[in-house]
Amino acid sequence: MENIKGLKRTGYCAEYDIKDINKKVVLMGWVNRSRNLGSIIFCDLRDRTGLIQVVFRHESNKNLFVKAENLKAEYVIAVVGIICEREDKNPNIKTGDIEVEVSELRILSESAVPVIDITENTSTNELLRLKYRFLDLRKPKLQQYLFMRNKIAKCARDFYSENGFIEVETPVLTRSTPEGARDYLVPSRVNQGTFYALPQSPQLLKQLLMISGFDKYYQIVKCFRDEDLRANRQPEFTQIDLEMSFVDIDDVISINEKFIKKLFKDTLDIELDIPFLRMTYEEAMNRFGSDKPDLRFGMELVDISNLVSSCDFKVFSDACSNNGSVRGINAKGCASFSRKDIDKLIEFVKDYKAKGIAWLKIGTGNEITGSISKYFNQEQLKEIAHVFNAEENDLIMLIADKNQIVYNALGALRIEIAKELNLLDSNKYNFLWVTEFPLLEYNEEDKRFYAKHHPFTSPMDEDLNILYSDSGSVRAKAYDIVLNGEEIGGGSIRINDSNFQHEMLNILGFSKEKAEESFGFLLNALKYGAPPHGGMAYGLDRLVMSITKTDNIRDVIAFPKIQSGACPLTDAPNVVEAKQLDELGISLKAKKNEV
Repeated sequence: MENIKGLKRTGYCAEYDIKDINKKVVLMGWVNRSRNLGSIIFCDLRDRTGLIQVVFRHESNKNLFVKAENLKAEYVIAVVGIICEREDKNPNIKTGDIEVEVSELRILSESAVPVIDITENTSTNELLRLKYRFLDLRKPKLQQYLFMRNKIAKCARDFYSENGFIEVETPVLTRSTPEGARDYLVPSRVNQGTFYALPQSPQLLKQLLMISGFDKYYQIVKCFRDEDLRANRQPEFTQIDLEMSFVDIDDVISINEKFIKKLFKDTLDIELDIPFLRMTYEEAMNRFGSDKPDLRFGMELVDISNLVSSCDFKVFSDACSNNGSVRGINAKGCASFSRKDIDKLIEFVKDYKAKGIAWLKIGTGNEITGSISKYFNQEQLKEIAHVFNAEENDLIMLIADKNQIVYNALGALRIEIAKELNLLDSNKYNFLWVTEFPLLEYNEEDKRFYAKHHPFTSPMDEDLNILYSDSGSVRAKAYDIVLNGEEIGGGSIRINDSNFQHEMLNILGFSKEKAEESFGFLLNALKYGAPPHGGMAYGLDRLVMSITKTDNIRDVIAFPKIQSGACPLTDAPNVVEAKQLDELGISLKAKKNEV
């Protein structure tokens, strides 16, 4: 192998164009492809900026030509040469008007035949790609995702710094606290039998920073949650985290709308209009069946409970009498759906605990037929169709059950149908603030309330008088920002009074002793002059997904985990030596043999 001694790179491959004709350059990178035509060798040289064609001619330098004959894909090389105009221009690449006539070649590193196909359109198994992620990341598309991630992070740092926020790092080794997702635990060697927890968020620590008087804090921070993975979730993820003092909801929303406006201008050159639309949680659920509704299309939910509460169809009447509801959506122009198509959708909603779908088709001449038409006369059917604004060739789909099941199933169903009908325009960016979330959620199994967001969220001032008498109806000073049906961030105004925080924890089932044990450091700090404060956090990974229009979170993380939480590249998690466990005072239970 050769080295680069005496050579200094003059620039990156794609930085040059037609105005650089006759310029001497030194380029370094990977051989993307090499083509030997007998007396001339064309080689595509690749670096992080793109490709440039370099040329070796037998007539110009026989020894150099022979050396170039050994070049193979993914060899690392350095070339010295003169930029010339190409005869066969390539409009598909930035440097398609030029090429480099090579006068010197150094082979810096050879490459084995790549285990995976290093091209954009590859059918290589994703698990194999992740095992060889260092090769997969050579693909320009994946590199562009990470360049965009860097650009978004820089934009966030610039914006918040320019607006008076100070970046403060909070600890990665902290303590485990209840009322959140499952923690990743780290055993302590020095204090055997005790554990640190990796932070699910810097929530309590950033509140302490407000009590400390920093007024405006931000941080781009790694967080950890031991949860089941999804397409948009990883066990370790990154937040753009911030907190502000002496603010209420409008202040937090206002500064963050300005951030999103700047972000989209800087990254996509898109001018967004602010303020964004706001919608209460109750309205979002009633209209879209989701607290993160996609507003790029209609197909809103319609409640027909009052029309069918006394009907002969027992599924409908029973749902209404048991404090449930009957709601549906109108899939415009979908009466052509076959029974097989509808059965597929019925199976789909069962994943959301719905028992099935009742449906009606508006046919030629507005004749109404469907799975439940026999339970209603034509006048009743026309009344249902009227409520849905249904016209000829429309398909009404109805679900009857407890409200939450109806919301979840219909909310997912409208998205599924929108995908089928290609209604999700990736060039639209519909932002929405969802506000006034429920402060608490009641769990029937545990017979107790849980915090909808977290136990440190302040209730709406107007609802303080019903906090004890009607806890489930209390609204929170909480807000999420939604983009095209994905929550990209959220936050709340916090409780800043120690006594009231004690009361909130008591409502959530914490005894005074348990509250002190779990959150004593916060409760104590709140006694010493805590300003009104609030903030939010963005999921950086999800932001990058939205801006790059990829639907897989693994695309925007350099070294992601798979569904099981494992890393195919490093083979983590893995076993450790017994000596390490002994130092930690840990012994492992043997797995029971499977029957």
